Amino acid sequence: MPKYPDKVNLYDDRGKLFDTNVPVEALSPLKNTAIQKIISYVKQCVAVNLEGVEKALDTGEVGGKWCIIRGRSLKLDLVKNAGSVADSLKKCLQVDPDDDTEVKVLKGGKHLLVKVPAKRLNAGVEYTTGATAVAAALCCTIIENFNVNIWDADLIHAAVWGRYPQTMEMLGGNVSSLLAVPQQNEGMGYALRNIPCAHIALIAKKNAMNAAALSAILEQTAMFEMGDAIGSFERLHLLGLAYQGLNADNIVYDLVKENAKTGTLGDVVISTVKRALSDGVIKPLKKTPAGYTLYTTSDLNKWNAYAAAGLLAGTMITCGSARSMQHAPSVFIYFNDLLERETGLPGVDFGRVTGTGVEMSFFSHSIYGGGNPAVFHGNHIVTRHSKGFTIPCVAAAVALDAGTTIYTPERISGVVGEVLSEVPELRESLRYVNEAAVSIKGGV
Repeated sequence: MPKYPDKVNLYDDRGKLFDTNVPVEALSPLKNTAIQKIISYVKQCVAVNLEGVEKALDTGEVGGKWCIIRGRSLKLDLVKNAGSVADSLKKCLQVDPDDDTEVKVLKGGKHLLVKVPAKRLNAGVEYTTGATAVAAALCCTIIENFNVNIWDADLIHAAVWGRYPQTMEMLGGNVSSLLAVPQQNEGMGYALRNIPCAHIALIAKKNAMNAAALSAILEQTAMFEMGDAIGSFERLHLLGLAYQGLNADNIVYDLVKENAKTGTLGDVVISTVKRALSDGVIKPLKKTPAGYTLYTTSDLNKWNAYAAAGLLAGTMITCGSARSMQHAPSVFIYFNDLLERETGLPGVDFGRVTGTGVEMSFFSHSIYGGGNPAVFHGNHIVTRHSKGFTIPCVAAAVALDAGTTIYTPERISGVVGEVLSEVPELRESLRYVNEAAVSIKGGV
């Protein structure tokens, strides 16, 4: 028997019905095998910029931009011989001959997508095994395949690892993971929240629905890691993941479609309230002398999920019509302000999204002007406050942007976003999570 009575209808990113009456727990990171595979891939999959290594060796520019070692260089045809490098790298990383190690050559040999065997990660306690194992194995592979002598081996290390261990991360290195080093996480359980929206948008090939889905999966899975989605709060996050991130009951799609041609943010608020009313999530409480209707609900968790779905739809309408990501924090503030005034009920995440929008506006638009939405993530000091309901909207906004920023998602993400878009479960997470949910539907 499921713990919760909630059942949802599943839809894809095009608004097509996938299946009906699926228990919401089938979408839980604790049960959904596709979500578990996605999280595993985040740990296992590593991007290698082979062209970057070759260029660093040729110029002596290792350890970051303008960090050039004069008189030191090596001319190695790494890109031309990417196939043999990939084969040797796979052999070096394998634990067993038939394990799940994979090395794919991409972009004519410029990039490698490496999947580190699960046994290597299971043998330790840190997720950094993926990046460190690939970096070390790549050094061994290059040195052995190209007969690099002992006096030049240090240059190979610098070209692959960058300035590490002089720096905390691999500054200037050419091996990249989605996950930042643990020292850069703001607290326990923040690893999955420390992935910039630029990465997510590029992995999803700028499909806004899939970008929001992948972001929501990472954010809400992190809630289970940090202890937020436990006990009384578990259902809040499950419903939020389902309705906002995974388009349950097609609410996000319907709201966007309804307001696509002429809708404003206020129109999306009205549509959200109407949908919540028609589905019985809220009901009129009383009418004020001025004529305003105040509403109430017997299910705050579900109201929050509907409001979160409306927030994502409002972000898509606003940022999509302008084809620019910069409006995202304004949506966080004013969608919730209008929703609270319209209903008398709390906004998304009980005010935390509004507060996040205020601070995000300050950091990205006001006197600070620190960065565009693509650089933000759930671990950022500005956007960490809302637990799982803000970053999916930011990821969608970045996906809808038409190149309006100096620091584009491609420039911020670099190789890692492009390379990891080759993993189908990461690129089209909505589809795979739906399939997995249907497969366990009867056993939850």
